[in-house]
Amino acid sequence: MLEPAYQADVVVVGAGIAGLAAAQRLTSAGVTTTVLEAAHAVGGRMATEKVDGFRLDRIGQPLSTAYPELRRTPGLEGLALLPFAPGVLLHSEGRHHHAGTPSGVRSARGALNAVRALASAPRSMPAPRRTMNAPGTSGASGRPATAPRTRAGAPLGTAVDQARLGAALARLAHTPAERLLARPELPAARALAARGLPARTIDGFLRPLLAALLYDPDLTTSSRCADLALRAFAGGRLALPEGGAEALPEHMARSLPPGTVHTGVRVTSVATNAVTTAEHGVIRCRAVLVATDARAAAGLLPGLRVPDFHPVTVVHHTTDEPPTTGAALLLDADRGGPVAHTAQVSQVDPSRAPAGRALVSSTVLGPPPPDLDTAVRIHLSRLYGTPTTRWETLAVHHTPEAVPAMRPPHDPRRPVRLLAGLYVCGDHRDTSTAQGALHSGHRASEAILRDLGAGRPMHAAEPTPTAHAA
Repeated sequence: MLEPAYQADVVVVGAGIAGLAAAQRLTSAGVTTTVLEAAHAVGGRMATEKVDGFRLDRIGQPLSTAYPELRRTPGLEGLALLPFAPGVLLHSEGRHHHAGTPSGVRSARGALNAVRALASAPRSMPAPRRTMNAPGTSGASGRPATAPRTRAGAPLGTAVDQARLGAALARLAHTPAERLLARPELPAARALAARGLPARTIDGFLRPLLAALLYDPDLTTSSRCADLALRAFAGGRLALPEGGAEALPEHMARSLPPGTVHTGVRVTSVATNAVTTAEHGVIRCRAVLVATDARAAAGLLPGLRVPDFHPVTVVHHTTDEPPTTGAALLLDADRGGPVAHTAQVSQVDPSRAPAGRALVSSTVLGPPPPDLDTAVRIHLSRLYGTPTTRWETLAVHHTPEAVPAMRPPHDPRRPVRLLAGLYVCGDHRDTSTAQGALHSGHRASEAILRDLGAGRPMHAAEPTPTAHAA
């Protein structure tokens, strides 16, 4: 008997959220799709380690409930997003300050009122549970949480400074993304200063906030990408997937047809009509989508540009005496230590820690200091205002190439079609966020469907030389 000409219409290399998003669109359109993943689990960098009943994210980049791709991606309808307390909690000059705007702000005046209300709020209540298909109203933890006393003003500045900040965030929340992408491009630090925002507001609020959103404390990111991140912050709530970061890719993988995803399969080369694997030889197809991280993609597609990266270290601690910051994301406005931001994530998502234990996850940006654990404990003691010597270190995750840098000039819509039959997607082709990864997968699937046409083969199923990326 003759072997079939094709074993799949499309082979997707990599089961991160970009590749899974593309596979969702392709299978929904009736295109037979095979997803190959070298690791033994889906998700890529959205991994969650289990240690003694704790769920510890490797990177833990916050999501935003305003990300449109979270609503558009099939398979995520039942994903539970558990939001942090509204806005963020800033630590500056030994005090805590609430800052930011909750979702639903419709004007500059409304933004200013929201900022002032947050700055004077005496307590931080546990955040409600939300799902992607229907906003929830039930409590996220049921545990009492009292925020420290707050002070209006610093580091947001004067009432006039706060009005400017609120107006700027309100405008961003209601500006279409395409208009933001058409703005002149500068490094984010220069662009923010050119808009008339005082240095105190930029350094005390926007810099630590963008560090938490984009992992770029020096604000070298393209101003267009920074605007997109601030737009999502102003229009929604920062949130975590219930059960850990891995919940997002696992939801997507489970909704694919059985047998679509194959883990533990390492792809060694790609062509326009086949992939070669270390375990199973050659798999023939009509198109190949490389959906790995940037460096692995360049290994399969010689000539593909590899960006710079922001290194990230996440330190997880547990204690039976939880801090009193509740479900807030705590940022260090003073940059007085290695921790850029930290949170008691078990207050946001109780499933991440056993009953009676608190899970505190802290993010260090850039190269970690030599005695990391000691430096982080000292810094956390100042940030939370409580001794940390008895806290237990659960894990330290260091990822040198965690987040692709987006320095200007940066094209957040880099081509996903290299040539007919060969495509690439990932956050390195879009913005370095979950929104960008999902969007790039959707762009790639649309390009593949256009080339496939109405079931017509794009080329004869004959071996071709490995294509070089443009």
